[in-house]
Amino acid sequence: MGFNRQIFSQLEEWKKNIDRKPLIIRGARQVGKTTLVKDFAKTYPYAILLNLEKVSDKSFFEDFNDVKSIMEALFLNNNINSTHIGKTLLFLDEIQESPKAIQLLRYFHEEIPELHVIAAGSLLEFAMRHVKSFPVGRVQFLYLHPMNFPEYLEAIGHSAALEQILKIPIKPVAHKVLMDLFHCYAIIGGMPEVIKTEIQKSNLASLPQIYESIWGTYKNDVEKYTSNETERKIIKHIMDFAPLAMDQRVKFQGFGNSNYKSREVGKCFRILEDARILRLIYPTTDMTPPIQYGVKKAPRIQLLDTGLINYTIGIQSQLLGMDDLSSAYKGALVPHLVTQELISMQSISDEKPNFWVREKKQSSAEVDLVLSYQNKVIPIEIKSGPTGSLRSLHQFIEASNHHFAVRIYGGEFRIEETQTPGGKPYQLMNLPYYLGTMINEYVGWFVESKG
Repeated sequence: MGFNRQIFSQLEEWKKNIDRKPLIIRGARQVGKTTLVKDFAKTYPYAILLNLEKVSDKSFFEDFNDVKSIMEALFLNNNINSTHIGKTLLFLDEIQESPKAIQLLRYFHEEIPELHVIAAGSLLEFAMRHVKSFPVGRVQFLYLHPMNFPEYLEAIGHSAALEQILKIPIKPVAHKVLMDLFHCYAIIGGMPEVIKTEIQKSNLASLPQIYESIWGTYKNDVEKYTSNETERKIIKHIMDFAPLAMDQRVKFQGFGNSNYKSREVGKCFRILEDARILRLIYPTTDMTPPIQYGVKKAPRIQLLDTGLINYTIGIQSQLLGMDDLSSAYKGALVPHLVTQELISMQSISDEKPNFWVREKKQSSAEVDLVLSYQNKVIPIEIKSGPTGSLRSLHQFIEASNHHFAVRIYGGEFRIEETQTPGGKPYQLMNLPYYLGTMINEYVGWFVESKG
């Protein structure tokens, strides 16, 4: 069972582009890279699919030193006439297993530009260290993440809900159905194998072994991430404690009640970032674009998938009985999932979202997310509760050069004309949780229609 991923349309645009370069799809293990490309390969008359973890497939790059000889050997082996180069897709899966193959991508671009070449790998950042000359400027990148809520709706066949979620503004009639569906998605997360199993078996009882397998695979990959035993221990420690720390900003020194030092913990966090198992989301103090984040300030941890977190900290059954997820796991679950939804829309660049802080003794403040739009930085708070409880957002608005703010919460879509405790009028757009992937579109619509 394959799923229709939003990134598929970008693959189709790449295919049409006469100036295309070899494409590298990046993402963590088991987010669906191989399935995506295999589905895309069906749009070609001819396809050569290699897995470089297999000795027989990798041998093409070990036996020959130039791309034309490799291509001739591959076409001969797959019984494809050489006149069909422009109609053929070459897929190099698990390309991290062959630094030589990574290096040769530039020559596919320079010497055989008519051949369509896609590569994918889960640990590319580590393989790149062994590439003598990475083909900078000779390749393109796309980033694949766990499935987001619209992709989940399409996977379960709820086309009516998907149609509603794409309308701006959302209609009130769609709210209850979408909230119920989002609740299910929030519990299981967006890993394709989990969603596939949930669809086929229609219950959560069969999912624990899938989560355990995925998380276990990440832990077993530790050997590939590290260079010594100390790093292995620290990374395993981080993976055990990081899901428990999603409700707080983290300090590297002594992370997870350990005796590990800041420098070694920081290095291991960056290793896990390279493996795309987690991201460190840093704060900014900027109130006008461009947004620059402070790497010396304490970050938040953003793990790959909220469903994996729910499983590892054992709260899935608790979530089943909750009507409003805003209080789940100390109020941290929904902000984590909304941030995951926002990241899922970043398929071309590897940029991370930011949150905003003001760290003063008498008036510290923290806003969950900030988004740059035109000459404005828009504050986004993720919570339920009355408008008057938005203390940090009010501090942002009072110091800001505009009057727009967003709250993401468990209620219906609405726009309020309100004011801060200091008396500054502002427009507050209230978005339901399930519109996380649509934040950029809604902010643009909001500012243009209410400006």
